[in-house]
Amino acid sequence: MPNSPELWRLGAAEVARLVRAREVSAVEVAQASLARLDAVNPALNAVVEHRPAEILAQARSVDDAIARGRPVGALAGVCVTTKVNIDQAGYATTNGLRMQKDLLARSSSPVADSLLQAGGVLLGRTNTPAFSYRWFTGNQLHGMTRNPHDPRLTPGGSSGGAAAAVAAGICHLAQGTDIAGSVRYPAYACGVHGLRPSFGRVAAYNASAGIDRPIGGQLMAVSVQIARIIEDLRLGLLAMERPDARDPWWVPAPLEGPELPRRVALCLRPDGLDTQPEVCAALLDAAARLRDAGWSVEEVDELPAMRAALPIQITLWLGDGYQALVDAAEREGDPGAITALAGQAAFARTLGPQDVPRALQHRLGIVRAWQLFLERYPLVLLPVSAELPFPNDLDLQGRESYERVWRAQLTMMALAVTGLPALSVNTGSVGRTPVGVQIVAGRFREDLCLAAGADIEARGKRVTPIDPVPA
Repeated sequence: MPNSPELWRLGAAEVARLVRAREVSAVEVAQASLARLDAVNPALNAVVEHRPAEILAQARSVDDAIARGRPVGALAGVCVTTKVNIDQAGYATTNGLRMQKDLLARSSSPVADSLLQAGGVLLGRTNTPAFSYRWFTGNQLHGMTRNPHDPRLTPGGSSGGAAAAVAAGICHLAQGTDIAGSVRYPAYACGVHGLRPSFGRVAAYNASAGIDRPIGGQLMAVSVQIARIIEDLRLGLLAMERPDARDPWWVPAPLEGPELPRRVALCLRPDGLDTQPEVCAALLDAAARLRDAGWSVEEVDELPAMRAALPIQITLWLGDGYQALVDAAEREGDPGAITALAGQAAFARTLGPQDVPRALQHRLGIVRAWQLFLERYPLVLLPVSAELPFPNDLDLQGRESYERVWRAQLTMMALAVTGLPALSVNTGSVGRTPVGVQIVAGRFREDLCLAAGADIEARGKRVTPIDPVPA
């Protein structure tokens, strides 16, 4: 049996196995995670709210169910964090905003409900930038989250608190959301793994909002897990793909699809992306690992529409009701949110009532092109970002820096338009700076992403929790 204080070091699948076998208790796991949180979170500010008595009560209920012989879910005793932009009953859905600090959720979102029903222990709430807009994590309500590898680097955003918590061993899994890379980029920046599921795979709904999301959020925003081990992402997906009638977009798709050729398209510079040499090296290394595992990898110069997808993504994400978004950011007074929106003003202010339906019309052709491409290559290997993780708040250092950030994030934004699953896999580091790759598969073929990710992981150094590097 593992030493109880060291239980936070284990992966989610191993914790769940030990708890179900009664080799350790869920309470011991929770106590170990709470101790780790107390030890490292002050240096990171990844978790911005947690309630130890409530956490231990959840853990006791898992132990009680096991003692009584009742079934427990896939995440039995696993400590999971939730992001402050989803509803968890009794907690404020702040989304990083002072003006929502008292917006208490009366009910939990399908995401939080699924984690609890799977036997997970909800350890705490993780930080996000204001409105979850940026690839950097800081706001005027909760403060700044720091990258455990190097406090000078962004932990990513918007699920920066989630990724930092996983990397530092605070939790075994962390829930995050992704509309333009908000799971994939924090996983990349913090040296862990993050899965963006297919549109319709994971049910989502926030009753606290009082109104349904705009069409861009409905079609492109998804929720799932960040983890240190690829197997744990599969476990988290199994827990979270549960049906929920509150989300009409949910699709009852199987978690495993038919066998397909193990053929991969490798693209170093999609649509002329200025990919840094260190990132290209990581992609070539990942390709070599896949070949060693029996995959056929072919380098290609072009992928289906990337740059053509950007105006569609921005129209649906930020352009739909743009002035209302600007007004809200100015009321909040958050410099990051104001800058994020101001950078798209020239484009957004050209949009008229016809542009959202036109974007939806053009989206169909982009999705079709990707589906046809994936018939030839069932898997695509490409950059997460064109650059290594950015210095903190780079987007606030003037127009040129802002545009540099947005240029580098082409692949993450474009792929959100397609509804396809995408996996960010850590492959190592350049000095202290994490680096990784992105894997894309056909709709509802997360199993292919995870299989390839596991093969890459198995041929490198497995991610383990790290102690935060001092500022």
